[in-house]
Amino acid sequence: MYKHEETWLSPSLNMEMSIASYGDYGRPLLFFPTAAADYLEHERFLMIDFLEPFIEAGKIRVFSIGGINREAWLNKNCHPKIKGLLQNGYNDYVAREVVPYIWNACNGNHGIITVGASLGAFHAANQLFRRPDLFAGTIAMSGGYDIRDYYESYGYHDENIYFNNPAEYLPNLWDDYHLPMLQNKRDIYILSGQGDYEKPEASRWLSNVLASKGIPHKLDLWGYDMPHDWPTWRAMMPHYVGAYL
Repeated sequence: MYKHEETWLSPSLNMEMSIASYGDYGRPLLFFPTAAADYLEHERFLMIDFLEPFIEAGKIRVFSIGGINREAWLNKNCHPKIKGLLQNGYNDYVAREVVPYIWNACNGNHGIITVGASLGAFHAANQLFRRPDLFAGTIAMSGGYDIRDYYESYGYHDENIYFNNPAEYLPNLWDDYHLPMLQNKRDIYILSGQGDYEKPEASRWLSNVLASKGIPHKLDLWGYDMPHDWPTWRAMMPHYVGAYL
């Protein structure tokens, strides 16, 4: 399986950011890390191995990036104002640097699907909802879509936080630009296990909001034997790639 890595100094974040790609061609999937991990997390936890048959067959091409969770949302010493600014910088990094990189690697826009589990599901969904002009859909696994726990104790709130918290901005999304594009998506998959440490109610909430806005999607709650952990996500991804992409 072909693998390629690149690192550059991101002008959006003013820090070095790396990306790994797996495969030569296929539908591009953009993976976000679960928490404070780096761009190689999905390889270390064998997700790439489980997807290798689809990568080798040219069905998908995987791109995996790092995040800013360690510096921002998971950093208890970081003020929410800075967290929001870092998230906006990350949004710019994804939109202005990663997306063009993928387009160039794939010789055009072939409909990027964002993918993430746990905190990565928040990022995957947030990127789609904010920029449906750039992304074709998402596979969001075991996610939470309300980030208030990461800033509310400070008693601080601003528009950078609001517009990066789906629990706040998504119910109020009734504009004539973003909403029609989301209503035309066909690859929005909201998944969760119901076992240990899972919060399927978060996925149900997101599904209800999307349904209220006429946004097509699939909610899929797996069994009570499926915990909030990599074995669950390694089972979900091959199933969805094989059945729906």
